[in-house]
Amino acid sequence: MSAINWLAAWACSPGGPGRKRDEHRGGKSTLGTEHEHVLLVAHLTAGMVNLTRHENEKYFLTATGERKPFPSLHDPFSRELSVVIPAYNEELRMPVMLDEAMQYLENRQKQNPSFTYEVIVVDDGSRDKTTEVALRYTNKYSADKVRVLTLVKNRGKGGAVRMGTLSSRGKLILMADADGATKFSDLEKVEAGLKDLDTGPENLAIMCGSRAHLEKDSVAQRSVFRTFLMYGFHFLVWFFCVRGIKDTQCGFKLFTREAALKTFSSLHVERWAFDVELLYIAQCFKIPIAEVAVNWTEIEGSKLVPFWSWLQMGRDLIFIRLRYITGAWKLHSPHKTD
Repeated sequence: MSAINWLAAWACSPGGPGRKRDEHRGGKSTLGTEHEHVLLVAHLTAGMVNLTRHENEKYFLTATGERKPFPSLHDPFSRELSVVIPAYNEELRMPVMLDEAMQYLENRQKQNPSFTYEVIVVDDGSRDKTTEVALRYTNKYSADKVRVLTLVKNRGKGGAVRMGTLSSRGKLILMADADGATKFSDLEKVEAGLKDLDTGPENLAIMCGSRAHLEKDSVAQRSVFRTFLMYGFHFLVWFFCVRGIKDTQCGFKLFTREAALKTFSSLHVERWAFDVELLYIAQCFKIPIAEVAVNWTEIEGSKLVPFWSWLQMGRDLIFIRLRYITGAWKLHSPHKTD
């Protein structure tokens, strides 16, 4: 067994990851002092799972302005599909995406009246009119179909997706980016792929939209430096966290309700690398994961700053593995919280 596979088995063991030192030789650890320092920093700076909500984050507004409480992911599903859209300063890009999504969902419901859905827009502490724009869709379609969760402060994309997911009613839960980069009708592709997976008695499965088939074209259009960053990130994902998934970062993923509850209950990373930890957790729980090619178009206005964001994600990837290995982070069984 290779060292990396041994570490993966250790970090995912039923008893939870624990800290274990290498054998000492001649009174000195085979881990160098620098390695010890890195492990210590990873352990001491590890944040805990944050499922707490501000009082205002427990409610959504109806079209008449009435405040009503969000349900819990622990409750039985009452809709076929929940669409969770994280949004940070998206007043300009989001309407195009929401128009496309609502048109698709409404047409699907007309063709099949038994199909029920909800859209949850999570305003991640925006400083623009993201909430006001989203509430227009509540007024147009009703709060039964479109709900807005406004976070009191910015948590990061991962934190926003988790808060929306924990407030959802769907049997299936789709996370979709507010920029509309992925064609919304490709939902049918990820649904079909999910049905092909063996969900087992616990009904656990995740289907990821993938842009891997577009990689050759994107490399041709990118600078050498950005291409180097991209391949470096892919290597770190493969080496430290997730294998078998070519595109971990596409913001178009479909979860069974049970898989969403199991993975998001253990999620720690709330920024850009959250997708990787989410899939790492899923693989630790042996949840079936697959990916399917989706139509994707780059949309101007990305919040991702190429160099610094990739640097932060690279650091997060290394720390994800180290924190599980040292026992700073553990896999949690879902439990009902506020």
